[in-house]
Amino acid sequence: MSRPDSLMIFAAGFGTRMGALTRDRPKPMIDVAGRPLIDHALALGAAAGIGRIVVNLHYKPEALRAHLAGRGVALSEETPDILDTGGGLRHALPLLGAGPVFTLNSDAVWTGPNPLARLAAAWAPDRMDALLMLVPAAAACGHAGTGDFLPDAEGRLTRTTDGAGRALVYTGAQIIRTDGLADVADRVFSLNLLWDRMIAEGRLFGLTHPGGWADVGTPEGIPLAEAMLAEAADV
Repeated sequence: MSRPDSLMIFAAGFGTRMGALTRDRPKPMIDVAGRPLIDHALALGAAAGIGRIVVNLHYKPEALRAHLAGRGVALSEETPDILDTGGGLRHALPLLGAGPVFTLNSDAVWTGPNPLARLAAAWAPDRMDALLMLVPAAAACGHAGTGDFLPDAEGRLTRTTDGAGRALVYTGAQIIRTDGLADVADRVFSLNLLWDRMIAEGRLFGLTHPGGWADVGTPEGIPLAEAMLAEAADV
C-alpha cells in the first residue's frame, strides 16, 4: 500500500464541554488565534499535501457548510443521528475512497513538525493497521486526565492508565486501515473498537509528536492554545 491520500476531519460533535460557546455554532467554528478550529485542521492537511479531504457534519451543520463552500472539501453529513468516530468514518468511506486514511480531530492545535506528514513518513502497512500520533501526558496542553497508551521499544501500543509519567495521550491524528469497519454490526461505534482488535493482534503503533499540542475541548483550552501558538511564533 502506498502513502494514504485521504483525510477525514471529525467535526460532527456537539461540543457540550464548550458550554455557551457552542450554543449557536459547532465547535470547529470557534476561533483560536484569529481563525476557526476547522481552518487549523485544514491547514495541516494542505501542508501535508493530502489530495482528498472529507469533513463530517451533524451538530449545527449550516455554519460549517457555508464556511467550507467552494474550498474543495467533501462533506459527510450524519443524519438523523451522530455516528461516533467509527460509524462516522465508515459512513464517509464512499467519499474517502479505498485503503488506509488519515483522520484528524478538529478540536486541537499544533506547533512543530506537521503531524500528518510525520505519520505518512513512518507508516509501515506491512506491520501496522493503525499509527497514532501521541504526546507525553505531561506535555498535553489543556488535556485533563492520564495518558492512553504505552509503547514498546518498536512503538507497538498497549492500553494504560499509568500515572507515573510514561503514558502517552492520543492527539486525534492517525493513519488507519478501514477494512475492519465492515465487520462491525453496530451503526454507531467508536474507533476504540478497532484499536482494541489491533492491540490484540500486535498491529497498533504510535509515534510521539516532538512539538506542541493543545486540546481545545473546553473554554479554558482556548487561551492555553493561543499562548502555545504565540510562544512558537516568537521562537
